[in-house]
Amino acid sequence: MQAEVKAAFGPGGALEKAISGFRSREAQLEMASAVCDSIRDGKALVVEAGTGTGKTYAYLVPALLSGKKVILSTGTKNLQEQLYLRDLPRIQSALAQPVATALLKGRSNYLCTFRLTQHYQHVPVQDAALIQDLSLIKKWSSETQSGDIGELTYIAEDSKALPYVTSTTDNCLGKDCPDYEECYLLKARKKAMNADLVVVNHHLFFADMALKDTGFGELLPTMDVVIFDEAHQIPDIASDYFGETFSSSVLLDLCRDIEIACKTELRDHPQLAKTAEKLASLTKDWRLLLPEDPQKGNWRDLFQKAEQKVALSRISDVMQMLYQVLKGSLGRSDLVDSCYERLALLRNRLEKLLDVDKTGISFWFDTSKRHISLHYTPLSIADKFQELVFDQPRCWVFTSATLSVDGGFDHFTRQMGLGAARTLQLDSPFDYPNQAMLLVPRYLPEPTDAKMAQALLQLAVPLIEANEGRCFFLFTSHRMLQWMAQQLPDYIRLPVLVQGSTSKRVLLEQFVQLKHAVLLGTGSFWEGVDVRGDTLSLVIIDKLPFASPDEPLLQARSEDARLAGQDPFAVVQLPQAVITLKQGVGRLIRDVSDRGVLVIADNRLVSRPYGEVFLKSLPPMRRSRSPQAAIEFLTAIHAKSGAEPSKA
Repeated sequence: MQAEVKAAFGPGGALEKAISGFRSREAQLEMASAVCDSIRDGKALVVEAGTGTGKTYAYLVPALLSGKKVILSTGTKNLQEQLYLRDLPRIQSALAQPVATALLKGRSNYLCTFRLTQHYQHVPVQDAALIQDLSLIKKWSSETQSGDIGELTYIAEDSKALPYVTSTTDNCLGKDCPDYEECYLLKARKKAMNADLVVVNHHLFFADMALKDTGFGELLPTMDVVIFDEAHQIPDIASDYFGETFSSSVLLDLCRDIEIACKTELRDHPQLAKTAEKLASLTKDWRLLLPEDPQKGNWRDLFQKAEQKVALSRISDVMQMLYQVLKGSLGRSDLVDSCYERLALLRNRLEKLLDVDKTGISFWFDTSKRHISLHYTPLSIADKFQELVFDQPRCWVFTSATLSVDGGFDHFTRQMGLGAARTLQLDSPFDYPNQAMLLVPRYLPEPTDAKMAQALLQLAVPLIEANEGRCFFLFTSHRMLQWMAQQLPDYIRLPVLVQGSTSKRVLLEQFVQLKHAVLLGTGSFWEGVDVRGDTLSLVIIDKLPFASPDEPLLQARSEDARLAGQDPFAVVQLPQAVITLKQGVGRLIRDVSDRGVLVIADNRLVSRPYGEVFLKSLPPMRRSRSPQAAIEFLTAIHAKSGAEPSKA
């Protein structure tokens, strides 16, 4: 296979002939060769491939040429679709490999026609926006072939209607569902089972590992090769799925389904309806014990408060009562039978989350405007994952542009139990010293200083104006993002796009179409976003992305490191922040012709000893402390490129 791979990538090879602009790259071929070896030997491989290496093609080509069954897992649904709809068909066509492929998402991405019918006929809440969205979804349901919720681009990603028209592991009726044969999720699973190459995402993969409920558990044993792209996300995602969650939203969803059953199939059972109503009321009261604004914290500490113990004791008692009442109605309704099983699971989860004395576990909570969730998260997944990877001969490839910290892989391999895996680090082929400048401005206040927000605004405005927009403004907190979203439009005449105002996909489309916009983002905009050319030539990062010290899982991991005689900052906080920063930095230069300025508005990068670890982990851009130098650099690159001026 090595010879076939080298031929495909080489001058005059299949990729060069079929793909316009393709050029053979030494690092890309080196990675492809390493993947070949891993597939042949059934071993694990960890690869950091710098931006521009072409890692997607480097694993796709050997995967398709191997003739083996392959799972490709990506970090997000957006990347999953990009891989399946763009990259995979392009490589298949170039190689003339007729491989059966399938795209499989988690159950929440597929319409549940049964739940849609239920809630369309019995609207849960008299809310105008909810009713409108349910009507739009009802109309779409008669048109869709796939049932993929992603097709609903005209409905907000956080629409209140979506939980009512999709299923969860808790409320799915399975084979007892009247719409089972026409189930969109079932159809997607069947296609995946018959495919040679299946594209999934990390959340789906680990949900299955933990719950064995995605239909994917039957798939993995038949696969010879598992490839994780954006592998830096895996430790946190896997930790979540190897734990447990108990939430008010799931409890209220259960109560609503019981209410529907009482209105349709069990009208002679008023006690059941009253008990479910009582449980729903107590659940809502529980949420009201905490402030309205969303927060996150240590569940062990919160559970020490008397009002929490009383609230959960009452909820537990009524859950027990509801369990007994439901037990008496078993066999009368598929929905009631399902509710009984769901309630049994929820009781077990609550029991685990009330046993806060267990060690090696992070007990934490988070709240939204309407709900509260309790979480039980293991501090380490290394043992479980090591067992999974080395249990039987199978190729495992873990790749990302951001896996190393200070030139090494210890942080990632230790987290994942991959000490025996082969590692490979490939630098980006981009000419960073000439393509990009890193600006760390002088005289900025400390990040915690109240004056910092205004100083950041004053720094950003002349840079944005000199660049005529074309800017990603990335934040470490929603609070700072919202403040800047209010202030910035008063200082510039350019379009300001704000995360949360519409879907991520629409925002990116608007950014590209407008050409001279400023996009304010946090979280998801730090990674998985690919904007090339003059459309994006300025990335401003408000501060080093250290996780909040109040983050419960971080606290627990730090305490665990301390007990092991390690420095929590060095082994937990710093590596995590470095990888996050590398992701944000990676938005700037996406192609050999890209030029631009990266601004990190945090003096700690040069004033603190740990700043050197960050700098060593970043691409070798030319550096400056002068905003004027950055303005001149931006002016020069746009003059050279002849970029279209703003019409603002």
